[in-house]
Amino acid sequence: MTKEILSMENIKLNAQFKNKEEAIRYTGEILVTNGYVQPNYVEKMLEREEVTSTFMGNFVAIPHGTEDSKEEVIETGISVVIAPEGVDFGDGNTVKILVGIAGKGDEHLEVLSKIAIVLSEEDNIESLVKSSSKEEIIRIFDEVN
Repeated sequence: MTKEILSMENIKLNAQFKNKEEAIRYTGEILVTNGYVQPNYVEKMLEREEVTSTFMGNFVAIPHGTEDSKEEVIETGISVVIAPEGVDFGDGNTVKILVGIAGKGDEHLEVLSKIAIVLSEEDNIESLVKSSSKEEIIRIFDEVN
């Protein structure tokens, strides 16, 4: 049986971080804890960030592993972390929504496109940042299906 790509356990509201590394590590640890990836995947997420920022604009970052991290993925999944006060991602970029992605094979491409659709709407960004329940976060992402 495959797990849900986004479940209640994969969502964290009102998170606070000192820096980008802490935020990415936290986002990745959710995927580790819930059985989507091996622990080393988190290091690959940090490596990816060194190569190129996963900041996407609109207060959003989508941390994910490097190309060679595929063998660390057990099942496709995403984690969603809301940090209303924001975290500095460098170059004056502030992130309030982190979406950690782990994709088995090419499944991450479909997941990424759905996430991109949700996060391209400024209303959705605002709703996610202000949301007070995990159910609301899931509802916003489910509207794309």
